[in-house]
Amino acid sequence: MSEYKPQQLDQKWQQKWTAARAFEVSEDAARPKYYCLEMFAYPSGHAHVGHVRNYIIGDVMARTKRLRGFNVLHPFGWDAFGLPAENAAIKTGTPPEESTFDNIAHMKGQLQRLGISYAWEREIATCLPEYYKFNQWIFLKMLERGLAYRKRSTVNWCPSCQTVLANEQVVEGACWRCGTIVVTRELEQWFFRITAYADELLQGLDTLKEWPEKVVVMQRNWIGRSDGARITFPVADGANRARGAEELGIEIFTTRIDTIYGATFVLLSPEHLLVERFATESADPAAFRNQVAKFRALDRQARLTGEIEKEGFDTGRKAWNPFTGETVPIWIANFVLSEYGTGAIMAVPAHDQRDFEFARKYSLPIRVVVQSANTPLSADTLVEASTNYGRLVNSGPYSGQDAPTVLARMTGDADARGIGKAEVQYRLKDWGISRQRYWGTPIPVIYCDKDGVVPVPYDQLPIQLPKVTTFTGRGDSPLAQVADFVNTTCPKCGGPARRETDTMDTFVDSSWYFLRFADPHNSELPFGPVNASYWMPVDFYSGGVEHAILHLLYSRFFTRVLRDVSLINADEPFRRLLTQGMVLNNGAVMSKSKGNVVDPDEMLAKYGADALRLYVMFVAPPEKEVEWTDAGLKGSAAFLQRVWRLVDHWAETIGGEGVPRCGDDCTEAERA
Repeated sequence: MSEYKPQQLDQKWQQKWTAARAFEVSEDAARPKYYCLEMFAYPSGHAHVGHVRNYIIGDVMARTKRLRGFNVLHPFGWDAFGLPAENAAIKTGTPPEESTFDNIAHMKGQLQRLGISYAWEREIATCLPEYYKFNQWIFLKMLERGLAYRKRSTVNWCPSCQTVLANEQVVEGACWRCGTIVVTRELEQWFFRITAYADELLQGLDTLKEWPEKVVVMQRNWIGRSDGARITFPVADGANRARGAEELGIEIFTTRIDTIYGATFVLLSPEHLLVERFATESADPAAFRNQVAKFRALDRQARLTGEIEKEGFDTGRKAWNPFTGETVPIWIANFVLSEYGTGAIMAVPAHDQRDFEFARKYSLPIRVVVQSANTPLSADTLVEASTNYGRLVNSGPYSGQDAPTVLARMTGDADARGIGKAEVQYRLKDWGISRQRYWGTPIPVIYCDKDGVVPVPYDQLPIQLPKVTTFTGRGDSPLAQVADFVNTTCPKCGGPARRETDTMDTFVDSSWYFLRFADPHNSELPFGPVNASYWMPVDFYSGGVEHAILHLLYSRFFTRVLRDVSLINADEPFRRLLTQGMVLNNGAVMSKSKGNVVDPDEMLAKYGADALRLYVMFVAPPEKEVEWTDAGLKGSAAFLQRVWRLVDHWAETIGGEGVPRCGDDCTEAERA
């Protein structure tokens, strides 16, 4: 009886697969296609068994579909730009490209030793010019369509990573990557107009029947559609005479126009455009600006979540409530943010809890305008705001009518009177993509004193990263220090010009890589439309739920943009999504800092690839968290030993000593 030696078997079959190019694939109209993909890896240096779980799950899907006759595309690649390699360069002086490619070589070896059936001839790395050339190509297409633009903006800034973060990259007030508390800065930034697709992204969620409901809900809430009305509150002069909405007015957005008769004051964000004007016209401009500066310096996330004490001050100005005709005071409040709504709110303390707390603190008037059906409400006895719909009271001609049915009438009346209109707003904001780092895609834009912002011509792509030997880590882009890179010629006038020195957010790289796999060697286009039409959408996609409102949302946006420039005919990139559970060790997610990482190479050396794969697939349902145990892996190895002995015993018994075993050319009868 032969002995089961898993390491020898692993090596034998992996060599055979490589020699036979067993997992290479091409388009075949005669067979049903199946595109199986795991989220590609950041080359950190070493994969642990937490990473490996995702790759094994995907491989089982790919192999199963091959056995069922599908034409299976199962590629892999590297999300190779990013902060860790650059931060390491700041500390050690090792160039990012050197550490990145060393790490890729090591991790690729790990995956090959695991026996994952990847089509390695389609391997990509986003840090290679042949890939990021098309990040730049897509940027230029967006610029042509008005989907890329530049503006000065208040941005999230990570003091540790020394770069800007998109709203989606701020988690509970901290940097998504390093956990440092985020602050705000004013910077000129490039943005992608993802809001142009907000409604389509929202509606598309209804078609994702094979996505986890949790992810769909997270995206729906992040996009955050609100149907309401934009109403103008005219600013009154010192004698409370209306100056007219056309001269100076405060626009507010509300989803509850039915409560406007209860609006007893107006709140502005510290960043509102009228704040500086009010400061200049105030009795003490210096004191006014001082107070505003204090509010602006507060933690942005704390302001957003209401975790700070609500504070404000009276500007001394008043506005007209356009429905009641009364004047109401204008205050500045620390919890109102300029980027949400219009940066101003009509405060209805009887029917909004934050407004209620603010009014109680500063003794501002409270007026009940929506009565509950069960318990009559009185401003004097309210202990909290009543936010439910009900019958309107103290609301002029609308009193006695029920909300929400009266919303449409009141909005229509505002439109007819020229004081407001129906409007849809979204929580989703445009995606700021500028990063003040080196290890990323250069933004293909030139600044000319004569011609302004000039896009780099397509035939000059890619704009390649220059070699950099000094990494500052101070937040100013290292590219700004490379004179040969910065100084260039304007493509329009031929005069002296300067290159953009920020690089793109690395989430740009991952927003379309799944399309590149369809045609990875195309040097003219990001991918061929025919190839993409055959393979897309991805039939099975797996990765962590932490990407629900980052990578997964951005990928849906990019897919639509590339559809609209006629490269693909798909609306959604991923048909089925699996968010696999994490692998824990000693009750915690595996990480080097915790010292609880399990190296798959050690497990392969002890037990072989099949034992590890078997353990991963049977320890728990794929979407559930699992606690790693060596005992479980030993059990899988023991089971395979028993299977080997059983099969070997019966093969010898049935076939007899010296009888050749059935090979690839056996008939069905011989196999039986």
